[in-house]
Amino acid sequence: MATAEKKRPRISSGAGRRPSRKEVLERKKAIDELVRKAIAVKDHLAQFPAFHKFQRNGLSVYLESGRGDKLTLPMRKYIQNLLKVNMEEPYGPEWPSEEKIKRQEMVAPEARYIFIKQYSNGFTTECSMNQGLFWKTSCLLSMCMSYKWRLLPRARLGKFMMQLIEQIACKNQMGAVMLTVQKANTQAMAFYTKLRYVISSTSPSRVDPQIGLEKSYEILCKTFDWEAKSKLEDGNEELWSQNS
Repeated sequence: MATAEKKRPRISSGAGRRPSRKEVLERKKAIDELVRKAIAVKDHLAQFPAFHKFQRNGLSVYLESGRGDKLTLPMRKYIQNLLKVNMEEPYGPEWPSEEKIKRQEMVAPEARYIFIKQYSNGFTTECSMNQGLFWKTSCLLSMCMSYKWRLLPRARLGKFMMQLIEQIACKNQMGAVMLTVQKANTQAMAFYTKLRYVISSTSPSRVDPQIGLEKSYEILCKTFDWEAKSKLEDGNEELWSQNS
Protein backbone atom coordinates (compact mmCIF):
# COMPACT_ATOMS: atom_id res chain seq x y z
CA MET A 1 0.00 0.00 0.00
CA ALA A 2 1.25 3.46 -0.90
CA THR A 3 2.13 6.08 1.65
CA ALA A 4 1.21 9.73 1.35
CA GLU A 5 3.39 11.57 -1.15
CA LYS A 6 3.51 14.66 1.05
CA LYS A 7 3.22 15.19 4.76
CA ARG A 8 0.10 16.98 5.95
CA PRO A 9 0.89 20.29 7.66
CA ARG A 10 1.84 20.08 11.32
CA ILE A 11 2.41 22.61 14.00
CA SER A 12 6.10 23.03 14.78
CA SER A 13 6.36 23.50 18.50
CA GLY A 14 8.83 22.57 21.19
CA ALA A 15 8.39 19.32 23.06
CA GLY A 16 5.74 19.67 25.71
CA ARG A 17 4.72 23.16 24.56
CA ARG A 18 1.06 23.66 23.87
CA PRO A 19 0.63 25.28 20.43
CA SER A 20 -0.67 28.82 20.34
CA ARG A 21 -4.11 29.67 19.03
CA LYS A 22 -2.48 31.21 15.97
CA GLU A 23 -0.59 27.99 15.21
CA VAL A 24 -3.74 25.91 15.64
CA LEU A 25 -5.74 28.19 13.32
CA GLU A 26 -2.98 28.20 10.71
CA ARG A 27 -2.83 24.42 10.73
CA LYS A 28 -6.59 24.11 10.53
CA LYS A 29 -6.58 26.46 7.55
CA ALA A 30 -3.90 24.38 5.83
CA ILE A 31 -5.78 21.14 6.42
CA ASP A 32 -9.06 22.68 5.23
CA GLU A 33 -7.21 23.59 2.05
CA LEU A 34 -6.16 19.96 1.57
CA VAL A 35 -9.79 18.88 1.94
CA ARG A 36 -10.89 21.60 -0.52
CA LYS A 37 -8.35 20.38 -3.06
CA ALA A 38 -9.47 16.77 -2.62
CA ILE A 39 -13.09 17.76 -3.22
CA ALA A 40 -12.07 19.75 -6.30
CA VAL A 41 -10.62 16.68 -8.04
CA LYS A 42 -13.24 15.73 -10.61
CA ASP A 43 -11.93 12.25 -11.37
CA HIS A 44 -9.77 10.57 -8.73
CA LEU A 45 -9.62 7.41 -10.83
CA ALA A 46 -7.71 9.23 -13.61
CA GLN A 47 -4.66 9.42 -11.35
CA PHE A 48 -4.44 5.63 -11.11
CA PRO A 49 -4.40 4.01 -14.58
CA ALA A 50 -3.44 0.64 -13.09
CA PHE A 51 -6.89 0.52 -11.48
CA HIS A 52 -8.93 1.23 -14.62
CA LYS A 53 -9.41 -2.48 -15.32
CA PHE A 54 -9.59 -5.67 -13.30
CA GLN A 55 -9.16 -9.10 -14.84
CA ARG A 56 -8.83 -12.21 -12.72
CA ASN A 57 -10.31 -15.70 -12.43
CA GLY A 58 -12.55 -15.24 -15.43
CA LEU A 59 -13.89 -11.88 -14.28
CA SER A 60 -13.23 -8.89 -16.55
CA VAL A 61 -14.48 -5.47 -15.50
CA TYR A 62 -13.56 -1.83 -15.98
CA LEU A 63 -14.03 1.06 -13.60
CA GLU A 64 -15.74 4.35 -14.35
CA SER A 65 -15.96 7.50 -12.22
CA GLY A 66 -19.05 9.49 -11.34
CA ARG A 67 -20.11 12.53 -9.30
CA GLY A 68 -23.13 12.98 -7.08
CA ASP A 69 -24.36 16.10 -8.84
CA LYS A 70 -23.81 14.59 -12.31
CA LEU A 71 -25.83 11.40 -11.94
CA THR A 72 -28.57 10.84 -14.49
CA LEU A 73 -32.11 10.63 -13.12
CA PRO A 74 -32.44 6.88 -13.87
CA MET A 75 -29.10 6.19 -12.18
CA ARG A 76 -30.04 8.29 -9.17
CA LYS A 77 -33.32 6.41 -8.74
CA TYR A 78 -31.57 3.09 -9.21
CA ILE A 79 -28.99 3.91 -6.53
CA GLN A 80 -31.64 5.19 -4.11
CA ASN A 81 -33.65 2.00 -4.56
CA LEU A 82 -30.55 -0.14 -4.11
CA LEU A 83 -29.74 1.78 -0.95
CA LYS A 84 -33.22 1.14 0.46
CA VAL A 85 -33.20 -2.55 -0.42
CA ASN A 86 -29.82 -3.09 1.25
CA MET A 87 -30.08 -0.76 4.25
CA GLU A 88 -33.70 -0.48 5.38
CA GLU A 89 -33.75 -3.73 7.34
CA PRO A 90 -30.38 -3.27 9.11
CA TYR A 91 -31.27 0.28 10.23
CA GLY A 92 -34.76 -0.72 11.39
CA PRO A 93 -36.76 2.15 12.94
CA GLU A 94 -33.85 4.54 12.34
CA TRP A 95 -34.15 4.12 8.57
CA PRO A 96 -36.63 6.96 7.71
CA SER A 97 -34.33 9.62 9.14
CA GLU A 98 -31.17 7.91 7.87
CA GLU A 99 -32.61 7.60 4.38
CA LYS A 100 -33.12 11.36 4.10
CA ILE A 101 -29.51 12.00 5.14
CA LYS A 102 -28.07 9.39 2.80
CA ARG A 103 -30.11 10.57 -0.17
CA GLN A 104 -28.73 14.06 0.31
CA GLU A 105 -25.17 12.78 0.69
CA MET A 106 -25.37 10.65 -2.44
CA VAL A 107 -26.24 13.55 -4.75
CA ALA A 108 -24.02 16.17 -3.11
CA PRO A 109 -21.42 17.87 -5.37
CA GLU A 110 -18.59 16.40 -3.26
CA ALA A 111 -19.89 12.83 -3.54
CA ARG A 112 -17.76 10.60 -5.77
CA TYR A 113 -18.58 7.24 -7.33
CA ILE A 114 -16.68 4.44 -8.96
CA PHE A 115 -18.92 2.18 -11.00
CA ILE A 116 -17.89 -1.33 -11.96
CA LYS A 117 -18.99 -2.46 -15.40
CA GLN A 118 -18.51 -5.94 -16.72
CA TYR A 119 -17.37 -7.02 -20.16
CA SER A 120 -19.37 -9.82 -21.76
CA ASN A 121 -18.54 -10.94 -25.30
CA GLY A 122 -17.06 -7.56 -26.06
CA PHE A 123 -20.03 -5.62 -24.71
CA THR A 124 -20.65 -3.83 -21.44
CA THR A 125 -23.40 -5.33 -19.29
CA GLU A 126 -25.28 -2.68 -17.37
CA CYS A 127 -26.59 -5.24 -14.89
CA SER A 128 -23.20 -5.09 -13.21
CA MET A 129 -23.92 -1.50 -12.21
CA ASN A 130 -25.31 -2.82 -8.93
CA GLN A 131 -21.67 -3.20 -7.93
CA GLY A 132 -19.75 -0.09 -7.11
CA LEU A 133 -18.34 2.25 -4.57
CA PHE A 134 -19.47 5.56 -3.14
CA TRP A 135 -17.56 7.93 -0.95
CA LYS A 136 -17.76 11.46 0.32
CA THR A 137 -14.82 13.64 1.18
CA SER A 138 -15.52 14.58 4.76
CA CYS A 139 -14.39 17.44 6.94
CA LEU A 140 -14.56 15.07 9.91
CA LEU A 141 -11.55 16.07 12.03
CA SER A 142 -10.53 18.14 9.01
CA MET A 143 -8.40 15.29 7.76
CA CYS A 144 -10.36 12.14 7.03
CA MET A 145 -12.06 10.72 4.00
CA SER A 146 -15.03 8.54 4.74
CA TYR A 147 -16.09 5.85 2.34
CA LYS A 148 -19.32 3.93 2.27
CA TRP A 149 -19.67 1.00 -0.06
CA ARG A 150 -21.51 -2.22 -0.71
CA LEU A 151 -19.65 -4.62 -2.96
CA LEU A 152 -19.90 -8.39 -3.07
CA PRO A 153 -16.39 -9.89 -3.04
CA ARG A 154 -15.65 -11.53 -6.38
CA ALA A 155 -12.26 -12.83 -7.46
CA ARG A 156 -10.52 -10.50 -5.00
CA LEU A 157 -12.34 -7.52 -6.49
CA GLY A 158 -13.22 -6.19 -3.03
CA LYS A 159 -9.57 -6.05 -2.00
CA PHE A 160 -8.69 -4.40 -5.31
CA MET A 161 -11.28 -1.66 -4.70
CA MET A 162 -10.11 -0.99 -1.15
CA GLN A 163 -6.52 -0.71 -2.34
CA LEU A 164 -7.71 1.96 -4.76
CA ILE A 165 -9.55 3.85 -2.03
CA GLU A 166 -6.47 3.81 0.22
CA GLN A 167 -4.30 5.01 -2.67
CA ILE A 168 -6.71 7.90 -3.28
CA ALA A 169 -6.70 8.82 0.41
CA CYS A 170 -2.90 8.88 0.59
CA LYS A 171 -2.59 10.75 -2.71
CA ASN A 172 -4.77 13.49 -1.22
CA GLN A 173 -2.80 13.49 2.05
CA MET A 174 -5.74 12.24 4.11
CA GLY A 175 -5.01 10.68 7.47
CA ALA A 176 -7.42 7.76 7.38
CA VAL A 177 -10.14 5.81 5.63
CA MET A 178 -13.35 5.41 7.64
CA LEU A 179 -16.41 3.30 6.91
CA THR A 180 -19.57 2.02 8.52
CA VAL A 181 -20.36 -1.71 8.71
CA GLN A 182 -23.52 -3.35 9.99
CA LYS A 183 -22.79 -5.74 12.87
CA ALA A 184 -24.99 -8.37 11.27
CA ASN A 185 -22.79 -8.35 8.17
CA THR A 186 -20.19 -10.69 9.63
CA GLN A 187 -18.71 -11.40 6.21
CA ALA A 188 -17.93 -7.71 5.68
CA MET A 189 -16.52 -7.36 9.21
CA ALA A 190 -14.18 -10.29 8.59
CA PHE A 191 -13.19 -8.86 5.23
CA TYR A 192 -12.22 -5.44 6.63
CA THR A 193 -10.47 -6.96 9.63
CA LYS A 194 -8.30 -8.98 7.27
CA LEU A 195 -7.40 -5.70 5.55
CA ARG A 196 -6.29 -4.34 8.96
CA TYR A 197 -9.26 -2.09 9.65
CA VAL A 198 -10.12 -1.67 13.33
CA ILE A 199 -13.11 -0.42 15.29
CA SER A 200 -12.64 3.32 15.63
CA SER A 201 -12.69 5.17 18.94
CA THR A 202 -15.56 7.16 17.37
CA SER A 203 -17.71 4.04 17.00
CA PRO A 204 -20.70 3.90 19.39
CA SER A 205 -19.45 0.70 21.02
CA ARG A 206 -16.26 2.47 22.11
CA VAL A 207 -17.76 5.85 22.92
CA ASP A 208 -20.26 4.24 25.28
CA PRO A 209 -20.61 0.43 25.46
CA GLN A 210 -24.22 0.73 26.59
CA ILE A 211 -25.15 2.89 23.61
CA GLY A 212 -23.12 0.59 21.40
CA LEU A 213 -25.35 -2.33 22.31
CA GLU A 214 -28.32 -0.38 20.95
CA LYS A 215 -26.67 0.43 17.63
CA SER A 216 -26.64 -1.93 14.67
CA TYR A 217 -23.33 -0.77 13.24
CA GLU A 218 -19.64 -0.21 13.91
CA ILE A 219 -17.38 2.51 12.52
CA LEU A 220 -14.10 1.08 11.24
CA CYS A 221 -10.95 2.91 10.29
CA LYS A 222 -7.50 2.44 8.86
CA THR A 223 -5.05 5.21 9.71
CA PHE A 224 -1.94 6.36 7.88
CA ASP A 225 -0.15 8.58 10.39
CA TRP A 226 0.29 9.00 14.14
CA GLU A 227 -2.15 11.90 14.45
CA ALA A 228 -5.01 9.98 12.87
CA LYS A 229 -4.12 6.89 14.90
CA SER A 230 -4.13 8.96 18.10
CA LYS A 231 -7.64 10.23 17.48
CA LEU A 232 -9.39 7.49 15.53
CA GLU A 233 -7.82 4.40 17.10
CA ASP A 234 -6.55 5.45 20.52
CA GLY A 235 -9.18 8.12 21.25
CA ASN A 236 -6.58 10.57 22.53
CA GLU A 237 -8.66 13.76 22.57
CA GLU A 238 -6.09 15.81 24.49
CA LEU A 239 -3.28 15.12 22.04
CA TRP A 240 -5.63 15.84 19.15
CA SER A 241 -6.76 19.17 20.57
CA GLN A 242 -3.12 20.22 20.83
CA ASN A 243 -2.25 19.13 17.33
CA SER A 244 -5.29 19.99 15.25
